[in-house]
Amino acid sequence: MQDTSLTKQERECKLYDEFDKFTYKKGETLHEYYLRFTLLLNDMNIYKMPLEQFQVNTKFLNTLPDEWSKFVTDVKLVKDLHTTNVDQLHAHLQQHERHANEVRLMHERNPDPLALVASHQLTQPAYQSHLHTHPQSLSQLHVSPYQSSQFVTPYQTQQFTTNQSTPLLLLNPSYE
Repeated sequence: MQDTSLTKQERECKLYDEFDKFTYKKGETLHEYYLRFTLLLNDMNIYKMPLEQFQVNTKFLNTLPDEWSKFVTDVKLVKDLHTTNVDQLHAHLQQHERHANEVRLMHERNPDPLALVASHQLTQPAYQSHLHTHPQSLSQLHVSPYQSSQFVTPYQTQQFTTNQSTPLLLLNPSYE
């Protein structure tokens, strides 16, 4: 912070405001984001402006973009945000930057997550080929209501089986 014409109180208000409004800038690397954040923290330290470690760490993590959400959640579960510092958080997150960039690129290619899932399912033939491997004789089965459970013992089956059976229809939808 270069402005020396401000009073101490005005400088503090300006820095607290910068801290509150601090966000990730689109296209910024994790390292660039970290450097901007630490410069702000250093300016605040120069003016002896107290911040709780938990508050600083939470701000740093919560203002990262969506592609970091998986890693931010991991850090919040693994690290103690009351004792860990921003340098340690940066070092931990830096290990995952390549993957976060891949997630960002995937989101840029397919901004709608439902469209991504739908296109993935349409290109996967596993379900369709699985349907065609069943013989047609399985299209209709007669099963006792108590025999259909995988947890029934032979004793229970004999005890509860009736002379009537419930038809079970297996539909074979055509996706061709």
